[in-house]
Amino acid sequence: MHEPDQPLLDEATLAELAVSVGGDIAFVRELIEAYLGDAPQQIEQIRRAADAGDAASVVRPAHTLKSSSATVGAQRLASRARRLELASLVNELEGAREDLDGLDGEWQVTGAALREWTAKATSR
Repeated sequence: MHEPDQPLLDEATLAELAVSVGGDIAFVRELIEAYLGDAPQQIEQIRRAADAGDAASVVRPAHTLKSSSATVGAQRLASRARRLELASLVNELEGAREDLDGLDGEWQVTGAALREWTAKATSR
């Protein structure tokens, strides 16, 4: 489940990130590339733990994915990871099945959007 009014990428967050690093778009690109490399690992850890029914082992990768996604403006993915984190904290992964089932698809569109954003930002 994602909030229809929530953007895939929050341009304001990306702009704030650029400002926070002194307008160094190359550094923002590096941060996004690091995120693009790390997020699939977090998603895989979430998936393995959830498939094993190990809610406690979902907490850390879901929290990491939530935080890193929010940092790069990936709000819908951050929201999904937050719901997974909260569900795992109370051992209710079955209640988060829709978020688990949609995690890979949300990641695919998020990753593509961030790659597109970095390509545009680099060409400016």
